Amino acid sequence: MTTDKDLPLPPLQPGDISFDALPDDAPLTPKTADDLEQVFDVPVTVSAVLGAARMPVGDLLRLGPGTILSLDRRVGEAIDIFVNNRLVARGEVVLVDEKLGVTMTEIIKADH
Repeated sequence: MTTDKDLPLPPLQPGDISFDALPDDAPLTPKTADDLEQVFDVPVTVSAVLGAARMPVGDLLRLGPGTILSLDRRVGEAIDIFVNNRLVARGEVVLVDEKLGVTMTEIIKADH
């Protein structure tokens, strides 16, 4: 079996390797949110999922105002936050100025 240690390296000549990572005219300023302005108007769908329940369609059609529906999560358990149907974070429901909101408590790393 051949390993990387067994493979010979090609002979290198001066000038074969360049350490110039950036062209001379490359900007050296750090990126900011203003650099993303071109994507500010891209529409996305954000969903905060409190929980899920399974039921037959007949039961679903009989639901009415005031019906209590048991979900698969407990009170205080983190909710899932989706962007364009992709799980991106977990969070908690909060009340701000008499409106419900969501605060993110954990960002989910993408598996690419």
